Amino acid sequence: MRVFNLCIFYFFCQIVENRGSRQSIDIHYWIGNTSSQDEQGAAAIYVTQLDEYLGGSPLQHREVQGYESPRFRGYFKNGLIYKKGGVASGFHHVDTNVYNILRLLHVKGRKHVTATEVEVSWNSFNNGDIFLLDIGKAIVQWNGPQSNRREKLKAVLLAQDIRDRERGGRAQIGVVEGGDEKDSPELMKIMTAVLGQRNGPVREATPDDRSDQAQNNNVRLYHVFEHSGNLVVQEVATEPLTQDLLRSSDCYIADQRGSSVMVWKGKQASKEERREALNRALVTKNYPSSTSVKVMSEGGESAMFKHLFKSWRDKGQTQGLGTTYNVGKIAKVDQTKFDVMQLHARPELAAQHRMVDDASGDVTVWRIENLELAEVNRRTYGQFYGGDCYLVLYTYQRSGQQQYILYMWQGRHATTDEITACAYQAVNVDNKYNGAPVQVRVVMGKEPRHFLAIFKGKLIIFEGGTGRASAVNPDKGARLFQVRGNDELSTKATEVQARASSLNTNDVFLLKTDHVSYLWYGKVCASVVGRAMSDVLSKQDKQVVMEGQEPAEFWVALGGKGPYAIYTSPPPQTEEPLHSPRLFECSNQTGRFRMTEVDDFTQDDLDEEDVMLLDTWEEIFLWVGNLANQYETKEAWNSAQEYLRTHPARRDPDTPIIFVKEGHEPPTFTGWFNAWDPHKWSVSESDLSERH
Repeated sequence: MRVFNLCIFYFFCQIVENRGSRQSIDIHYWIGNTSSQDEQGAAAIYVTQLDEYLGGSPLQHREVQGYESPRFRGYFKNGLIYKKGGVASGFHHVDTNVYNILRLLHVKGRKHVTATEVEVSWNSFNNGDIFLLDIGKAIVQWNGPQSNRREKLKAVLLAQDIRDRERGGRAQIGVVEGGDEKDSPELMKIMTAVLGQRNGPVREATPDDRSDQAQNNNVRLYHVFEHSGNLVVQEVATEPLTQDLLRSSDCYIADQRGSSVMVWKGKQASKEERREALNRALVTKNYPSSTSVKVMSEGGESAMFKHLFKSWRDKGQTQGLGTTYNVGKIAKVDQTKFDVMQLHARPELAAQHRMVDDASGDVTVWRIENLELAEVNRRTYGQFYGGDCYLVLYTYQRSGQQQYILYMWQGRHATTDEITACAYQAVNVDNKYNGAPVQVRVVMGKEPRHFLAIFKGKLIIFEGGTGRASAVNPDKGARLFQVRGNDELSTKATEVQARASSLNTNDVFLLKTDHVSYLWYGKVCASVVGRAMSDVLSKQDKQVVMEGQEPAEFWVALGGKGPYAIYTSPPPQTEEPLHSPRLFECSNQTGRFRMTEVDDFTQDDLDEEDVMLLDTWEEIFLWVGNLANQYETKEAWNSAQEYLRTHPARRDPDTPIIFVKEGHEPPTFTGWFNAWDPHKWSVSESDLSERH
């Protein structure tokens, strides 16, 4: 618990090893609602001085009472208490055995609790929140009828903290349920003696006086620079932003329509620009005083800032599956080979490479036929048609127990009814295995790594048609398949239009005609798996054709020779964008979809009443607690799609969405959390029944 006075400001500095494996420093300065303009100005000056003393690397956070960032609130696990008064009362020593106290605390918040001193009167109460009547030797907690289980628990922890810290553990704590006051007659006598007889019912619940936290996809970038001795602020771009817009010689302001403002300071920017960027951020657009402002230097960007950009690459970042280790300010690059045998022992590796295992488990494939499940012949496993939808159940062992992943593959040309039936049948399969499978939505052409790996280099995606035995696909004449991959864990063949413009020098292509098949190798292709895939695609004799040595019949089959993409060097290995994972609590309590970020998250932040969204950039995880709101659970898929649609970096709407239930988390999920406890939610049946 931390006590803050309303008329003064505070500094809070945290030094941790958590930003890209580098030492990071966060400076928070907190401003009370009734603090003076001079005090607020002094705070900004002292922050700048402290920032310069620390070498300009700290990430600065401007915190305003009632609008604190999730990171700031997260420092105080038992909650914040806002006290009336200023300097005169703010620096008095807190005596731990004084009982001559009378105050009423208004408690709000589900993740991070705040308690504000309010008038000691029944007029301060409402049905939606929790109130602590503190009379020194006793603390009475009154729970509004519309408050939820977690809010009540958080309030109890706050009351216990007050008792232990301020009363030496000697105060008594009592709880009154606002909807059943008659069940606590003795406690109600105490409340009546202090507050007087209540006249009429308690006020109805009031919504939080907080700005809407729905994701804002309207982002503008402003350039702050000196011109003829004056400091100029000029708009330079709107979303999606690209990293090359930022120049080291200047400062910039990223504005999410006033809901969040971030100031970026280039390493070579002048002292005037660096000092005045924050003030300009607040003054230029006339933002309200409650606006969240973060100030960061080049090289010390926050995850939230990087997420505003379409792509982001840090200095020293490697490509492919290498690993960068940072020690102080010197980065040592160690290109380590990806070893699938380490996945179970190191969940963080499984998360990084999106692989739960080495893909050696059991696979069962169904196709949606007449809106029902029809099992696919094992001889055709790995062949997916754009006019179909499929369910793929993958079963593997972890710690001696069977685990399941259920992939829902949606063809580009499947009907709406088939896509709906695919989701419905996924629920049936999920129920058959008692809710254990992790569900993954896969859009045609956006198959995740593990999905590719389970078909051992034999994944073929046909542009259209159907794989149903009774169906006759129209004869398309010549067919062209692009083969891409570095090994059997990453290879797939995708049908493309059979024309010359579909070729490119980076890949291998198989051209299949009625009489012969051609295996065409681009001049700088890096693939070594073309031959194995071609044997799956065609049983015909295959002519190997090197780029530039094509026979005339090859071009005839493609409708004539024509231009195509030509490269002079091999493609780089897949580059991983350096985007830190972000965790959000999803809620519809206000009648619209809202997301609240959880900073520095741990497993403890996954509450059983929640639906949580974990964004690892390449994938979106939806984690659903066992006691989660039924409507939020039902709407979870829509929430994830809404999150992608409104993301300021214009994210790919077909990013894989993975549905995870409490107690059935795969290593690709748990690996993003430090010190994951697999037994955290292991309870007996009797315990479970008591909780319900």
